[in-house]
Amino acid sequence: MNRRPESSLEGKTKKTFKQPDAYVLMFMIALIAAIASYVIPTGAFKRVENEGITSVIPGSYHSIEQTPVSFIQFFSAIPEGMAASASIIFLVLFTGGTLAVLEKTGAVNSLIHSVVDKFKTKQLLFIAVVGLLFSFLGTTGIIVNSVIGFIPLGLIVARALKWDAMVGVAIIYLGAYSGFNSTILSPTPLGVAQKMAELPMFSGMGLRVINYLAFTLATIAYLYFYSKKLQKNKKSLLGDDWFPNKSIQVGNVENISFHWKQKLILAITALSLIGYVYGAFKLGWTDSEMAAIFLFIAVVAGMIGGLKINDIAKTFISGCQKLVYGALIVGMARSISIVLEEGNILDTIVNSLATLLHGLNPLFGAIGMYILSAFLHFFISSGSGEAVVLVPILTPLADLMNITRQVMIQAIMLGEGVVNCFNPTSGVLMGVLAASGIPYTKWVRFILPLVAMWFVIGLVIIIIGVLTHWGPN
Repeated sequence: MNRRPESSLEGKTKKTFKQPDAYVLMFMIALIAAIASYVIPTGAFKRVENEGITSVIPGSYHSIEQTPVSFIQFFSAIPEGMAASASIIFLVLFTGGTLAVLEKTGAVNSLIHSVVDKFKTKQLLFIAVVGLLFSFLGTTGIIVNSVIGFIPLGLIVARALKWDAMVGVAIIYLGAYSGFNSTILSPTPLGVAQKMAELPMFSGMGLRVINYLAFTLATIAYLYFYSKKLQKNKKSLLGDDWFPNKSIQVGNVENISFHWKQKLILAITALSLIGYVYGAFKLGWTDSEMAAIFLFIAVVAGMIGGLKINDIAKTFISGCQKLVYGALIVGMARSISIVLEEGNILDTIVNSLATLLHGLNPLFGAIGMYILSAFLHFFISSGSGEAVVLVPILTPLADLMNITRQVMIQAIMLGEGVVNCFNPTSGVLMGVLAASGIPYTKWVRFILPLVAMWFVIGLVIIIIGVLTHWGPN
């Protein structure tokens, strides 16, 4: 029997597992949801609208005719998801366009030079200041979806300070979401949930503030120790490619002069963003207004920087093109929710899981609500959307189990909070990762230790709430 030479065997390349593209991952999740609509019995709760808030009627769950997602419905859900996410998609695109214009004026390199000079030996201070700032904006609900607009700046600073893309993204994104996940003043979902549970708006502040500080400090500490470890052994979770998105670069920041035009551009940019924060807090501005702010910044910065009108337009469009991948993934994630809604299986899942909580003592019942909310957030990625479904169902159940409504609300808020930052159906997360080039699986490896810390903190808060009968009831 003839045997092949060993050299020919050695010359053959080994097959290695290739991580699926983010779009492939989203498509497969949507496909599984569509298939599930043929298997899971369909049902629905009756819903009622009160003062603009639609909520389910407890005990109204009933079976309905099976509504499996058809071939056409499945593929139609993708463009429908894009349309439903239009405001966030344009925000991502306009972020890229505006950053490209700012880079061309030289204002960005001048800013980075200043930042590096001030913080190259005070990196803990930088992480703490930026983390606390964004956590405050997150816990008040001012910066949530629009956090995507700040990601490129985080990447630029990270490159200049010799960090990897993980740290650059995390300072901004996890800073904001450490606050949002432990919200104390956000109108949605906290305000909406408390109103539905007939609790005073933003009541229970004391324990929530403790929760917020614990989440934020844990996040800052985790990012600091990761960055120190990164600089010590030069080993990143991203491997040798510390910045997968090659479109975001930092030029030579040595000996860069800060011209008055560049200072004026940065001042107008800062004032515009402060204006957005005010508008979001006082006037109810959302993603569309922030996209408009970025467009304004691009036009004004280009004119002050001496760019011709055609150059501003071409540079802006070129910057948008670099983030098309990251923008459209937001709509792809939204399509999963559309498939679940058209299949009418969400209410069945909610009703089945809520039934499991009956008969538990208050402590285990509250923990069960916490875990239930976390699990359902993979299917209902909207915090306010999940509150609308869960609060009316769990409120009477909490009353029967001698669990205060404040504890029940916090269990829902924290359940979805600990899942937010690794939930593959989150349009914001997938947009952030696509814009930065970070693969989802590597992000999960990075975030899971922090998620575990958040989960334990949330568990302690819920246990304290049950033991102290945290009110008002």
